[in-house]
Amino acid sequence: MSASVQTAVVGVTGYAGAELARLLLHHPRLKLAPPVFAGRVDAKDEARGGIPLTEIHPQLGGSSFGDLRMDNFSWELLAERGVEVLFLATPHEQSRSWVPEALTRGLRVIDLSGAWRLEQTANRAVYGFDDEGTKAAMATQAQAVYGMPELHRAQIAGARLVANPGCYATSVILALKPLVGAGLVDLGRGIVADSKSGVSGAGKAPTAKTHFMYAADNLSAYGVFSHRHTGELLEQIGLEGSQIVFTPHLLPIPRGILSTIYVHFNSAQTAESILAVYRAFFAGSPMVRLYEKVLPQIQYSVRTGYADIGFQVSPDGRRAVIVSCLDNLLKGASSQAVQNLNVMQGWGEAEGLE
Repeated sequence: MSASVQTAVVGVTGYAGAELARLLLHHPRLKLAPPVFAGRVDAKDEARGGIPLTEIHPQLGGSSFGDLRMDNFSWELLAERGVEVLFLATPHEQSRSWVPEALTRGLRVIDLSGAWRLEQTANRAVYGFDDEGTKAAMATQAQAVYGMPELHRAQIAGARLVANPGCYATSVILALKPLVGAGLVDLGRGIVADSKSGVSGAGKAPTAKTHFMYAADNLSAYGVFSHRHTGELLEQIGLEGSQIVFTPHLLPIPRGILSTIYVHFNSAQTAESILAVYRAFFAGSPMVRLYEKVLPQIQYSVRTGYADIGFQVSPDGRRAVIVSCLDNLLKGASSQAVQNLNVMQGWGEAEGLE
């Protein structure tokens, strides 16, 4: 365990990058070691010493942060600043290119992209990586640990490369893994995961389907049978593709995810028996909240680092509807990344997050 660590963030200009910066700047362990921020800085801004952080995100202004700037990225910059842990809130292709170099230089990496999340070649095919199957890529992939502390806490603690989970995937995996792992779910009957996310889940760059005129007053399904997070569900829950239907939808709200998941049981269950499974699985997991009396809602979890899980069992005890909510920019991205940092450093898992 170390008292502090020097971090760096690449990709601070995005939505998740902004939340990551906010969390790291207020983290109690990092008060004397604010992150190094790096990215693309043109010659004009480089001449004035980088771009002030408050110009990128005015909401991060404060007396103690006013002098922080985003510098032009270089490996030399990270070495000069003594960076030990590198956060990449970058596109998949950029992370795919930079992570091997970072590891070679002795950095520990927490990657918020999907570049290194998937172990199986067939599941990675959806990304179409140019380096797929190369010796270097396979060597890097072998070092990656899927960054969900509730599942892989011990491996994350010693990892050099943590692949932060996808937002949809986090909501579904946390809801299903305890029940599937306990052998309660009738996989032959299939699972349906109906998930809905706010527009920020699509990233900051506007598209024809995320601008206001399309998303407002609308609800649309997309990525049916082809969404990139499907492979994460299969690998982390331990499912075959034929055993789950995962359908994401775009909600006309800024942020938040709600997944409604339908399962059949192998034998009749009670609310008490299901709750006992969840309690046992999430014992020692401070960022998961179990709802016993009411079902979770996006408004309860948005702008928090929690994953909220609730359920109702059918009168015959053979089926259940599970509702899982989280903030896609926090537990679905940046706060889970900080949670992983806490585990890697041997700190309290919820430090800086509650």
